[in-house]
Amino acid sequence: MIENEDTKQIMIIAGEISGDLIGASLIRELKKLNGKLIICGIGGDRMKAEGMELLFHISQMAFLGLTEIIRHLPFIRKVKHKLIDEIKSKKIKNVVLIDYPGFNLNVAAKFKSMGVQIIYYVSPQLWAWGKGRVNKIKKLVDKMLVVFPFEEQLYKDKQVEVEFVGHPLVERINEYEFLEREKFFIKFNLDPQKEILLIMPGSRKQEVIKIFPETLKAANKLAKDFNMQIVVAGSPNIEDEIFYTTGSGKNFKIIKGFNYELMKYSKFGIIKSGTSTLEAGYFALPMVIVYKTNVLTYLVGKKLIKVKNLGMVNILLGEDVVPELIQGEVSESSIYQKCSRFLIDETAYTAIRVKLKNVREILGADGASKKAAVAINNLINEY
Repeated sequence: MIENEDTKQIMIIAGEISGDLIGASLIRELKKLNGKLIICGIGGDRMKAEGMELLFHISQMAFLGLTEIIRHLPFIRKVKHKLIDEIKSKKIKNVVLIDYPGFNLNVAAKFKSMGVQIIYYVSPQLWAWGKGRVNKIKKLVDKMLVVFPFEEQLYKDKQVEVEFVGHPLVERINEYEFLEREKFFIKFNLDPQKEILLIMPGSRKQEVIKIFPETLKAANKLAKDFNMQIVVAGSPNIEDEIFYTTGSGKNFKIIKGFNYELMKYSKFGIIKSGTSTLEAGYFALPMVIVYKTNVLTYLVGKKLIKVKNLGMVNILLGEDVVPELIQGEVSESSIYQKCSRFLIDETAYTAIRVKLKNVREILGADGASKKAAVAINNLINEY
């Protein structure tokens, strides 16, 4: 491609499915501001569909836990070298990092030494990991674009350039065209006489293998005792067979690509800690949060994490609104006990819904992608 003086090239790095969603909306808004903008980097199918050149796909970056990272170190080094070569050969001056702190903060150090401007969109959870990363970000990042209002003050207190743009989840849901409940039930042959018990076991194969078996055992008992039907929100990158081989029996439906309908129309959720818990909170879906990883990763994380809660919903609301089950607590009996409490007691169930409705208010209005794009466009034009 022959460049002219109006052509700008930037790199965007997103390493997870949630980052692909955020990145796609960002690219769409950036292209509206500058149709000549050329973008390369790491992302998924959605970012590619918006016109980004994929150097690596997020499916190649799905490392969970320390042992996984150690095992994939040669590949991670290969990725870093490729990104560095791309920046050199294309003379890229601006990089946008989306969440994914383990990898992104590592490569940011190298990019910074090359004179590249670093913009970070969706902050690492510094309030959970302590002050060390705040100091690291202060040295490496030229501008933070944060999605939670309390994060803005955290960075301002540390003299880091920061702007609160809102959470892209809000605009994504507001723009989403929901399938009506009746049509949704017909489409997937669901029983209209039974409430949905939703399982969201994660978007990585390793997560599903660790979380799904005990979760399904508890769900089977809950479905029987409370006359419910089990639906698993399957990630597009995980084969159905994984659920059937790791779970007990096949008395559940797997539905992919309709997570928002599932959260909106379900009675209760058993949801792996992550972005999905925030989305479920937005829909005021009562839930139990589950999380399980390998022992080494957990022990290291336990020493580093500085907050008492793991679930984003509880952190955002500032209290233990929904139960959290971690590591050994992710068992059939514990999950059943926590879930059944709310299914038995209508008052407790209603109370949790009322509190979860505050999530929408905290996340604020939509337009995050547009605000982030404007901020990024201004920065790359000035640099």
